Amino acid sequence: MARPALRDFSDSLGDALTQSPPNASFLGYNWQQQPVNSQFGLALSQRYGLMPQLANVLAGRIEDLDAAELFLHPSLRIQLGNPNSLRDMDRAIARTIQALQNNEPLAVWGDYDVDGATSSALLTLFFRSLGHEPRIHIPDRIDEGYGPNAAGLTELYNAGCRLVFVVDSGTLAFEPLAAAKAIGLDVIVLDHHQAKPELPPAYAVINPNRLDDDSGYNTLAAVGVSFLFLVALVRAMKVAGWDAEQLPDLLQWLDVVALGTVCDVMPLRGLNRALVAQGLKVMRRSANPGLRALAASANLTKIPSAHSCGFVLGPRINAGGRVGQADLGARLLTSQTDAQANELAAELDRLNLERRQLEQAATAQALAWVEEQEVQKGAAADSVLVVAHADWHPGIIGLISSRLVEIYQRPAVAFSLSAHPAKGSGRSIQGFDLGGAVLAARAAGLLVDGGGHAMAAGMAIANQDPGAEIEALKQFFQQRLAAIEPGTLARTTRYFDDYIGSLAWQDPQFMAQLQQLAPFGEGNPSPKFCLNHLEIIAVNEPTTGLVQAMFKDQNGKWLKANLSRRLASRQEDLLALRGQPLSAIVTFQLSDTPRGMRAYLSFEDVMLDTQNGL
Repeated sequence: MARPALRDFSDSLGDALTQSPPNASFLGYNWQQQPVNSQFGLALSQRYGLMPQLANVLAGRIEDLDAAELFLHPSLRIQLGNPNSLRDMDRAIARTIQALQNNEPLAVWGDYDVDGATSSALLTLFFRSLGHEPRIHIPDRIDEGYGPNAAGLTELYNAGCRLVFVVDSGTLAFEPLAAAKAIGLDVIVLDHHQAKPELPPAYAVINPNRLDDDSGYNTLAAVGVSFLFLVALVRAMKVAGWDAEQLPDLLQWLDVVALGTVCDVMPLRGLNRALVAQGLKVMRRSANPGLRALAASANLTKIPSAHSCGFVLGPRINAGGRVGQADLGARLLTSQTDAQANELAAELDRLNLERRQLEQAATAQALAWVEEQEVQKGAAADSVLVVAHADWHPGIIGLISSRLVEIYQRPAVAFSLSAHPAKGSGRSIQGFDLGGAVLAARAAGLLVDGGGHAMAAGMAIANQDPGAEIEALKQFFQQRLAAIEPGTLARTTRYFDDYIGSLAWQDPQFMAQLQQLAPFGEGNPSPKFCLNHLEIIAVNEPTTGLVQAMFKDQNGKWLKANLSRRLASRQEDLLALRGQPLSAIVTFQLSDTPRGMRAYLSFEDVMLDTQNGL
């Protein structure tokens, strides 16, 4: 694929939207309210005293009244289930107990993203509490690539390790794990990525996404799988004679579990919802020196939330694996002193700034290229976005694809063409299993490597003829998406949960009840409401990377709102609508301040009131 040309993003977007249908929004979308059973919403409102708008949101996210209680009050005790139902769990537990009894040296082979770092840290913190300090190896993204390799495993064996835990990878590592078995190294895989019918020759492969696993834990991140492993291990250790009072309380590390779960974009429903809800409570105690130092370096003074995990803490931990040392995140999360934690947090903060600069430049190029294609193709625009560039750092391509998904609401893949093979990283939308699509593309010969889960995947093309290879891959993904979602693609529609008035959302009761629906994230997105009868007043110059605008509601009160990236790119066009009645699709980000709970508004899209009859 030719290098995307740098061009003015707002100009190309403006050209595209002048061709939008008359009933479309400012960004060219049709708006539609999410269908909801109003009788069910009324029943929830009456039972739990919820405001009608929030009761309707809840009605769209649960199946029946019985599910409402666990949704509003997540319970780890009730939702934990039986970890031993995972395949190979009993075998892995027996081998681990043997290693602990014999005081064998242990090792943890992690991954360079947040899920890998938190999984590595969780195991390390647990074994350290028992007096066993495992060696941690996090592979370098560029030099070693994803997952275990034979050379690194052999090095651990030569260092005296006979049991290695491979976390957040390993399910497709056939050759490396065969090499490990050949030299007598036992490997326990704790993973969640999609599997093939055959499994690698590890001592145990604990992965709820094994094709023969029916445990029901298939939405967990690797750190969630690792937590279940420790739950089962502690139970078995008690049976084996360990003094229960000498065993650690696993709940103290739920802050690490919550961080990895949120940052790996796992659905915040069921057990994940309970893990994150309880984990955020633990995070508020600031007991982990690394997380405490990281929050301080990021000037994070608000009470931790899923949003701060995903957009403040997570990116900094990821920065080490993207543009610095891959093991910095795991080292930070296992820091034992404030001095060590502060030093590592400062380095990760510096690397995050470098990462952000690289990402901003690359994202601008990707957006310009996509918008050019949007103008050229019009209604025939790609339903799956695939972009590539020879100069993009391999560590930021996942961020590029994330930004494209955020803006266009379509699956997206970004490739760095700097090496042979060329590495790619993709992110998906709800309903399109990207990990499964990557495995299918690999089987079809369109990829030389690849794997992942439903919402994110890594892959590689040969890079001999990148333009042709990428086009073939894009067509393959689009055909799979079309088979799932025939007809009009959902990307032409923006959905919102309910209508809301200015007085309703500013009611303290609304904010308190909205907090009951949190934590928000994948599988439980922040509710979106349609706010009518607005008038734009001004757009402020960005000071923190966010563009804000002032609006006036029908009561004459001024509202400040953050603008979505695409709205922000069209400030002048937006200001041209002064004096005209507008509606907006809005989300609320809650923050606990010294003056109480406060809501911050974000506008995703706007529309003239007269265009949709609002």
